[in-house]
Amino acid sequence: DEHKEHLGFLPEVDSAVVGEFGRIAVEFLKKGSNHKIYEGAARKLNVPVESVQHGVLGLMYLLTESSRLMISEVDFQDSVLVLGFPEELNALLLQLYLDNRKEIRDILQELAPSLPQYHNLEWRLDVQLASRALRQQVKPAVTFKLHLDARGERSARVLQTDPATLLHLIQELEQALGEMKTTHCRRIVRNIK
Repeated sequence: DEHKEHLGFLPEVDSAVVGEFGRIAVEFLKKGSNHKIYEGAARKLNVPVESVQHGVLGLMYLLTESSRLMISEVDFQDSVLVLGFPEELNALLLQLYLDNRKEIRDILQELAPSLPQYHNLEWRLDVQLASRALRQQVKPAVTFKLHLDARGERSARVLQTDPATLLHLIQELEQALGEMKTTHCRRIVRNIK
């Protein structure tokens, strides 16, 4: 609702100004906020700086969320139609979205945290059969060496656990995989991509 209020400023200005706001919104994503740009635009339009800033922020939110979800042209038009803008402005926003969605998606991908990815797994089963204090002792341990890739750099993590904990971990992971097959999770994953 807050972003809807911010976008309420757009029908009051010329379509060239909306196009410029779109350019400013993409620049905001690339380089961050620049208050001087807002001041200059506010002076030209004879409106408060906050109105310009809110208009750009609302437009940026609309473009980033649409690009993040990779919504189709029809879905974008439906979501803009709810805002109650004139047809000309809706067409301009659609064109702005289509022109910039790949670039915005690339920017969002650069900003996303990079998590290490699985590369390889080595494992070993160690069993201690006896010690000086106890002759008849069976103490199993499973050791893993997990190789990871993080932005081209390889690293390794060594983990050790007993078989009971390993079985519990396997059960939890299988339960999580089973839950990923539910329709609710599939819908969420589809929207994330």
